[in-house]
Amino acid sequence: MRAHRYGLPLAAVAAVAAVGVATLLLRPRGGLIEAAAVEPTAYFSAEQLERAREYNGPQRLIALGGMALSGATLALLALRPPRMLRSLSERLAARPLVGGVAIGAGIVVVLAAVTLPLGAVANERAVDVGLSTQSFGAWLADQGKSAAVAGVLAGAGGLVAVALVRRFPRHWWVPAGAVVLAASVALTYAAPLVIDPLFNRFDRLPEGELRAGVLELAERADVEVGEVYRVDASRRTTASNAYVGGLGETKRVVLYDNLIEDLPPDQVRSVVAHELAHVSYDDVPRGLLWLAVVALPSMLLVQRLTERFDRRRAGTAAADARARGTPAVLPALALSIALVSFGVQIAGNWLSRQVEARADAFALELTDDPAAFVGLQRSLAAENVSEPDPPQLLHDLFGTHPTTVERIGIGLGFARER
Repeated sequence: MRAHRYGLPLAAVAAVAAVGVATLLLRPRGGLIEAAAVEPTAYFSAEQLERAREYNGPQRLIALGGMALSGATLALLALRPPRMLRSLSERLAARPLVGGVAIGAGIVVVLAAVTLPLGAVANERAVDVGLSTQSFGAWLADQGKSAAVAGVLAGAGGLVAVALVRRFPRHWWVPAGAVVLAASVALTYAAPLVIDPLFNRFDRLPEGELRAGVLELAERADVEVGEVYRVDASRRTTASNAYVGGLGETKRVVLYDNLIEDLPPDQVRSVVAHELAHVSYDDVPRGLLWLAVVALPSMLLVQRLTERFDRRRAGTAAADARARGTPAVLPALALSIALVSFGVQIAGNWLSRQVEARADAFALELTDDPAAFVGLQRSLAAENVSEPDPPQLLHDLFGTHPTTVERIGIGLGFARER
């Protein structure tokens, strides 16, 4: 009884400790530049700042509302399941693996449906401000496609979850942690080949000045860049961006077509240098290593929360025992994963901001062009209608990159040190 009583708090302590250790061990230990203090008004007009505030303030509220609505829906499904869900779970109890697929996919579809109106409002506001280039029909088709992909993945996850709970009723968190890590590695490797092409067209960067410049920078940085692609992001947005994706043979640097066409060559060069930093520092594999440290204790906490939610739903120990190993456990499991993931991601975001700051420093060292770097940050903020200095608390929780003013400060700090 005592072990059961303290199982959840001890699991929470273990998860927090693992996240803290992983974050401290894998944080950048060098290569950072101290940012100079920057006033947004020195680099952005009052009109630009007001436009960004007017757009991003409501967008943040919509996003937070979507998170709250998703959480409330999961809580309802887990703790007060509708009669239809209870009836479906009972019918599928005789075929638990099939039921795992159906309930897992169904949860994702329900969440997509309940948050769709908020997403539509957010997209309409993006269209109004000139950031989105999609019609409502095209946007809706993309939402359906995303829900379908997520449903397939969630269905597979539901099947595996039910199988593990049935096979390892007391210790399913151990193989579950391994499955989470293996699935993350597989998706990182396969996404550029299987998932990304469902949404965009990717073309290898053709021979020419830009490709030659990318390869020259990669050679100077002593980086095996893999392949460089241009993606047709303009079919959805006017925003500019770039990223590194894939793993091993699928590793690639991807540049938005907007970035290539709208920004001057020296700023594109700065973006490429930043992305090469992620390759040079093996940031994608290091992110998976962070997950490897965090996954097992996090899944222990997920199991403890799932058992707590499931007992509250079932009401009696006998009912809880009957439900264990059937698809009826999946709503409680989904709620537990959502809660644990939210907490874990906050630490992951802090680490991401440090990694991105190191990549900025790498780009400045490689290009030795702080003026282009500062100009790039101004261009990106203007094109992406982003707020140069967002509210600190929200940035601490959800920000994956340094703020625009912090990144400008990094560029100024480099120029000052040089």
